[in-house]
Amino acid sequence: MKIINLVEDTTIGDCLNEHGLSFYIETEKHKLLVDSGATDMFLHNADILGVDLTQVDTFVLSHGHYDHAGGLTAFAKINPNAKIYLKDSVGGDYYHLLPECEKYIGIDKEILQLPQIIKVKENVQIDDELFLFSNFNRKRYPAWSNQELKQKIGNTYIQDDFAHEQCLVISQGKQRILMSGCAHNGILSILDRYLELLGAYPDTVISGFHMMKKSDYTEEEVDYIRQTAHELMKTKALFYTGHCTGQKAFAIMKEMMGEQLQEFHSGSELEMK
Repeated sequence: MKIINLVEDTTIGDCLNEHGLSFYIETEKHKLLVDSGATDMFLHNADILGVDLTQVDTFVLSHGHYDHAGGLTAFAKINPNAKIYLKDSVGGDYYHLLPECEKYIGIDKEILQLPQIIKVKENVQIDDELFLFSNFNRKRYPAWSNQELKQKIGNTYIQDDFAHEQCLVISQGKQRILMSGCAHNGILSILDRYLELLGAYPDTVISGFHMMKKSDYTEEEVDYIRQTAHELMKTKALFYTGHCTGQKAFAIMKEMMGEQLQEFHSGSELEMK
């Protein structure tokens, strides 16, 4: 099994980078794309890395934000046959709301007109390799920066409940890999839901943790990061993270988790046997 990070906020080699996320994955039966970054940059990086995206058979959108879906229409133009799995609520009007600005961060609504999309309501067992799940209970450490993320209904903003977020489980032999985009519902709540559905923790988790912050962390936020790292260590899984996790949060968690926590960048490749 091979996993290549096509787009992330940082880069290695000749790949470009942006605030976004996209992964190309080869399994025994599938060639997949999980998210498409904020623009069509993932197409450029795929060319550099020798990835033929016309051969992708399955696309999974993790949630309804532009930095994960911005390149999806470009992908559909070069590959009109791949099935596209997204949550049925992914087309909501999602905003980043600050006192000084109101920024639309939802998807291009043209995506909803693509003939190959499959709207997911609940859990979907695609086949013996691929499983999609959602409906998180959000009881443990939801990302604090979610407070600025809203859904606009009419002229009213309400708190985004991230019902449009879903996770992918890939099974290869005895190995199970959990893939999430930003873990807006909280990485621990997602793992709780995984455990509830599958009875054991995954072997590998690839996800942003949505802990990024431009200003310094408060003591309470540092404690949140450390407690999250402590709980992740208990799962014995190997974690790969980047994008919305942020370098400061990664450094705090890395000090605790050591080799159990790794970074990914544009151009990173992971071989799993």
